[in-house]
Amino acid sequence: MPPESLRTVHNLRIRHTMLRVANLDNSIDFYTRLLGMDLMRRRENARAKTCVGYVGYGEETSNHALELIQESGHSGGYTHGDAYGHIALAVKDMYGLCEGLKAAGVEFISGPGPNRPDNPNLFAFIKDPDGYEIELTEHISS
Repeated sequence: MPPESLRTVHNLRIRHTMLRVANLDNSIDFYTRLLGMDLMRRRENARAKTCVGYVGYGEETSNHALELIQESGHSGGYTHGDAYGHIALAVKDMYGLCEGLKAAGVEFISGPGPNRPDNPNLFAFIKDPDGYEIELTEHISS
């Protein structure tokens, strides 16, 4: 069966990406207040000793979410390993957003600026409260 048929027949889509976080409230604040995401829902599981928040743009039923999980039995930070890359977000006003993020004390890895000398597109890399890298990209029409 061709991939597009599988998507249609089974209504396949990317639902969420899970990130373990040290402090759920701090992470929800970062993604909602500084990056404009919505808190889609939040739940606690006393048996599993976890608190979970889903954040993203729009409704969870039709948009990709970040699933942020705080495990109360875990102390200290998490090791990201060398397999994790980054989350990429499309941005309309790179310099304006980055100015606000810098004022809020967000850690920048690089940028903002052109991603290559011969390309007008802009990028920046920032870190969330747990050190996960986020790429901000602005596509500039030539």
